[in-house]
Amino acid sequence: MTKSSKKACTDCSCAVEALKGVALKRIAKKLSGWKLVKNHHLEREYKFKNFLQALKFTNKVGALAEKEQHHPDFYLAWGKVKLTLWTHKVDGLTGGDFIFAAKINKLGG
Repeated sequence: MTKSSKKACTDCSCAVEALKGVALKRIAKKLSGWKLVKNHHLEREYKFKNFLQALKFTNKVGALAEKEQHHPDFYLAWGKVKLTLWTHKVDGLTGGDFIFAAKINKLGG
């Protein structure tokens, strides 16, 4: 999904529908590290050596989220960050979620 990380997410600014079925599974297979949950959202957990590293990563993702106007749910704990992504407007996953996930992958973690 390297190419996706260079795209812009515009799903909330135009009429889109949630991805379903074969199309959803096909795009999910291309995304490294993320888990497709109930065909509704994406999850990924990152491990860190301590709380400070986890917090720094959370802040990097937060800055990206503000820039992209695409906001994940965060779970931050000692040495761990879990991210959950979906497009609330369509109550499911869109191409923009996969683009944003690919951009998060480029941040490392």
